[in-house]
Amino acid sequence: MRTVRAMARGGAELLVTGGVLVLLFAVYLVVWSDVRTAAAQSDLQADFDEQTEAVSAQAEPGEPVKVEPFVPGEGIAEMTIPRLGKDWQWIVVEGVDVEDIAKGPGHFPGTAAPGELGNFAVAGHRATNGEPFAHLDEVVPGDHIVVRTAAGWYVYTVTLTQIVPPTRIDVVDPVPGQPNGVVSQALITLVTCNPRWGSSERLIVTGILTESRSAAQGPPVEEAPI
Repeated sequence: MRTVRAMARGGAELLVTGGVLVLLFAVYLVVWSDVRTAAAQSDLQADFDEQTEAVSAQAEPGEPVKVEPFVPGEGIAEMTIPRLGKDWQWIVVEGVDVEDIAKGPGHFPGTAAPGELGNFAVAGHRATNGEPFAHLDEVVPGDHIVVRTAAGWYVYTVTLTQIVPPTRIDVVDPVPGQPNGVVSQALITLVTCNPRWGSSERLIVTGILTESRSAAQGPPVEEAPI
């Protein structure tokens, strides 16, 4: 009897120890992924600022700024969402593979570039890897999403937020939900998992381009959201 009790007690202790180790490992992964993303964003921001200054300096007065083709894994734009706080700023990278969005929000290859007609579609983590879209559910219609490239600034106004199944890949189509639709607007679509610590659904935020400003004009004036 004592042997059985000892074995049971030993098994229970192993389960508890194993559970604690699993929990600690999970915390480590979350924290470490945030650290790595922050480091990647710092490097991307420095590269983006340097490239933007170089491109702007080479542009002839009055001439449009030439933006180079996107390279997978590299920064292509700077994004801010006033609703998410004055410090919310991320460099968007090209690509949505695991290694791409581990650095920050990723642009779906093949979708429109910032400011272009079509759908500038971006995916991002809501948990781990810096969780850029952790509070994307707080964004509401009327809010602004500001995207900066070497060419200038593009202000999108949010028109729709929705929860959809993971199978709704048509949300990143040039005309969301209309595979054969005629492209006549410049849109932005942000995609992330829902709920925050799950992936059974997708949270989608869609906006329409309402203002474009060249690099020479300077950034738009943004007021704090109501």
